[in-house]
Amino acid sequence: MKREIRIDPVTRIEGHAKITIHLDDAGNVADARFHVTELRGFEEFCVGRTLWEMPSLTSRICGICPVSHILASAKTGDAILAVRVPDTAVLLRRLMNLGQLVQSHALSFFYLSAPDLLLGWDSDPATRNVFGLFAKDPELTRRAVRLRSFGQQIIERLGGKRIHPAWAVPGGVNQGLSPEDHRWIKENLPAAIDTTRTAIDLFKKAFGDDEARGTLSEFPSLYMGLVAPDGTWEHYIGGIRVMDADGNILADQVDPAHYQDVVGEASEAWSYLKFPYYKPYGYPDGMYRVGPLGRVNVCDRFGTPLADAELEEFRSHGHPSGRIMDYHYTRLLEILASLERIERLLKDERLL
Repeated sequence: MKREIRIDPVTRIEGHAKITIHLDDAGNVADARFHVTELRGFEEFCVGRTLWEMPSLTSRICGICPVSHILASAKTGDAILAVRVPDTAVLLRRLMNLGQLVQSHALSFFYLSAPDLLLGWDSDPATRNVFGLFAKDPELTRRAVRLRSFGQQIIERLGGKRIHPAWAVPGGVNQGLSPEDHRWIKENLPAAIDTTRTAIDLFKKAFGDDEARGTLSEFPSLYMGLVAPDGTWEHYIGGIRVMDADGNILADQVDPAHYQDVVGEASEAWSYLKFPYYKPYGYPDGMYRVGPLGRVNVCDRFGTPLADAELEEFRSHGHPSGRIMDYHYTRLLEILASLERIERLLKDERLL
């Protein structure tokens, strides 16, 4: 007898979704679906709006990662106006973007994932949350909260508020970094780096071997991310690189303005989410993974000493990684790389 298992709603995610698992007559899984249940509609209600409204409008796509949408929209405005963004504005945009990476990744790991990872999947669901994490390890939890706050503070000090800052505009930004804010970031950076390295060590201690990290699932796929011309990890300006499950580079330095040459979008009746795919492979064979695992897999290096040392150890387990658990691992590595890049930016005299 065919049966359906439904998980509705899915909790501890950044949005609204449900999962349905379809079983065949023998009770085996025939299909599993992740349904995004919220209608967004941004592609439609942005039509006809002015260029200058777009960064503010598109930032509302997400309350956790609005900076990504603000900067993508502002960069599109740069291209439409054919303007050269001043070097200082580029550095400031990079700084805010790195601040968002820190806060968003810290939220994902410590608030949404660590209760499962550090308290255990067999712990009481009623206390398997950030409050339970605080009860078990108050100091680690405080440091985690401060780490996310550090990233949020960078956004707020640059843009005036932590969520949906009306800051990046076509052609540049509308506010610089004050000496006081520069000093605050510099003074609080060492603690943020120390917390991140502690979290990496904790993760490796709990899931350091291949078997432990393969607990959930490991499956081959394509991977996609931005890289600099020399292959260094990139998150603001770069070319698109696509890699297969064996580490072969299928496409490299594709201009993001021409992403539709390599990326197609499919639709399914059971989800509002679109399903991007690598065009040469078609749908669904061209399914690819992005996010921290995708970016870390496709890059040659981080370009910062601490993160590159961790990357070498990470890749000693095989490259590219197809392990779902390594999303957590690479998320922590990206926090470390982001903090090191923030440190580098603070030393650039053009920032002030």
